[in-house]
Amino acid sequence: MPDPVNSAFETRLVTLPLTAILPLHQVSTAQRQSTKFKIIATSIAEVGVIEPLVVARPKQGQDRYLLLDGHLRLAVLMDRGEQEVRCLISSDDESYTYNKRINRLATIQEHYMISRAIDDGVPEEKIAKTFDIDVKQVKRRRALLDGICSEVVEMLKDKSINPKTIETLKKMKPGRQIEAAELMIAAGNFTSSYARALLAATRQHDLVRPDRPKQVGGITPEQMARMEREMETLQQDFKAVEASYGDDVLQLVIATGYLSKLITNPEIETYLMKNHPELLEEFRVIVSVSSLDQSVPTI
Repeated sequence: MPDPVNSAFETRLVTLPLTAILPLHQVSTAQRQSTKFKIIATSIAEVGVIEPLVVARPKQGQDRYLLLDGHLRLAVLMDRGEQEVRCLISSDDESYTYNKRINRLATIQEHYMISRAIDDGVPEEKIAKTFDIDVKQVKRRRALLDGICSEVVEMLKDKSINPKTIETLKKMKPGRQIEAAELMIAAGNFTSSYARALLAATRQHDLVRPDRPKQVGGITPEQMARMEREMETLQQDFKAVEASYGDDVLQLVIATGYLSKLITNPEIETYLMKNHPELLEEFRVIVSVSSLDQSVPTI
């Protein structure tokens, strides 16, 4: 029976006086002048503290809770003259560990949050003021997924993506959207510039409006035509590799097993060392690399 998983946080929120919370560092003047600080201040003024502060219980001999996450929120609350705040108690007093355990709001999740708030009757103007953005941006974020196929939404739902990247994907047909999303995930690149490059390499008949010529800033029609040809060749090569991958791995495993037996045989190893040291070194490299690949567990 597997060991029970310990919870990283206590199950109930607690309300603490601000004076009972000890920050790890002071908020600098530059941080107070940042856009992020102003957005947090506006959000708290409009709807209050949405995400509770994260603190660790006082250690023996101490009387204040250690603040792990929420220094900007705490600074805003103190500037506003607030007296108390809701907090989440962490069972670990290491702030870097806490930061590893959380996921920031992804772009598609933000879309769902804004859509749900509007559906619940929250005015778009209030949402815009909360996020310190223009109302037009709220409308665009609500319509973010219009024209995006469900498969791509599922693939990118937990990614932090520039909204312009999704706007670029909308110009492609569903099949090409999926291909582009797969390429972005494989490259770990979700920037709008990479999305524009993928658009430039997209064949005309894979566009939502194939009758309209592609217009990608900084890329000429001749360059786009060349990118289309190179992308098509690359995809064909990728499919060929994908088709033969299983057979290639099987042959590699068999060959590696044979080489491993050869170089662990003292007589053969001695012979190779005297007469063909370069082959022996290559055999060792092949066995070593293959062993590393096989040591990674698959889930």
